[in-house]
Amino acid sequence: MPTPDHRRLAARSLAVITGHQDPGGGYPAAPDYPVYGFSWLRDGSFIAEAASRAGAPGSATAFHTWCARAVTERAERVRRVVAARRAGERPAEGDFLPTRYTLDGQDPDVAGWGEFQTDGYGTWLWALTAHLERHRLDPAPYRSAVTLTVDYLAATWDLPCNDWWEESDEERHGSTLGAIHGGLAAAARAGLAEPAAVTPVLTALGHLVARHGTHEGRLTKWLGGEAVDASLLACLTPFSLTDPYGPLATRTVAAVERQLLEPGGGVHRYRGDVFYGGGQWPVLAGLLGWHHARTGRTAAARRQLDWIAAQATGDGLLPEQAPGARLLHPEHLARWVEEWGPNATPLLWSHAMYLILADALDIRP
Repeated sequence: MPTPDHRRLAARSLAVITGHQDPGGGYPAAPDYPVYGFSWLRDGSFIAEAASRAGAPGSATAFHTWCARAVTERAERVRRVVAARRAGERPAEGDFLPTRYTLDGQDPDVAGWGEFQTDGYGTWLWALTAHLERHRLDPAPYRSAVTLTVDYLAATWDLPCNDWWEESDEERHGSTLGAIHGGLAAAARAGLAEPAAVTPVLTALGHLVARHGTHEGRLTKWLGGEAVDASLLACLTPFSLTDPYGPLATRTVAAVERQLLEPGGGVHRYRGDVFYGGGQWPVLAGLLGWHHARTGRTAAARRQLDWIAAQATGDGLLPEQAPGARLLHPEHLARWVEEWGPNATPLLWSHAMYLILADALDIRP
């Protein structure tokens, strides 16, 4: 395999991200894919983190301003959710905040897709805080939105909801709890959230995961289960739900690598994944590499960076799933291609995770 030109691909990745950003600040998940024209808070927050790191802080600021506006415009919905939970009731489905928005900040019209998903709001708090601290920006324009988001997460963190993959809405997921922990802890450390609003949630969340979110000394896909999901890597890096150097993290990484990592690089989502046959995701290779870079496994991190680069098209576009890679369930590929066409390319989140991992290895555009 030829040595990848990482600086060139990093520059291309940044151009893809900034070139597709909406003037209002939102990032489409995949501009040319039929159902990915929305801006997800989870995807977008990682995309903004990449822009913030890679030399486009104005792009990240525009996204965070867009997020803050979307949240504050729904302040009354947040208050109704909080009131319902304090009364011991389940909030009305229409009061939960969307998991994705149209690029102009409206609720999406996506019949059949669940909209209650909280990981994106935790991820946004984490990414916003990192961006403000990195560039020493004034947090004042975001305080109202952060307060609302903290209140929303404090009211909903323990409710079952969709996971990162918009599946299994009857479960409480390790990666979702990790994102909420990461966001609330970051906001509190930065002085953007009152400790009194955050500490009880972090304490209860930690106890819940310790009691019900582990199996054989590793994190699990959902509470009370045993399955492994590669999104659990985010609980270690960047969200630090557990000590990234500790035994729980070590065993979680080992389980992901044993069950979901291919020998040549690239990571599957989970063993039962049938979406486009269950291929390997550059996003997840980026997460694994990022954790390795953080914990000093530089060679292992570089292998994932090289693998991601090898998935780029001739014009430097990264897909959602690796083309031609081994599929866990190849018999399911045809139906997805028939319904939605080839897998999403470019996926801005793939470019973002490539940039973040490259930055962690001191490679920049």
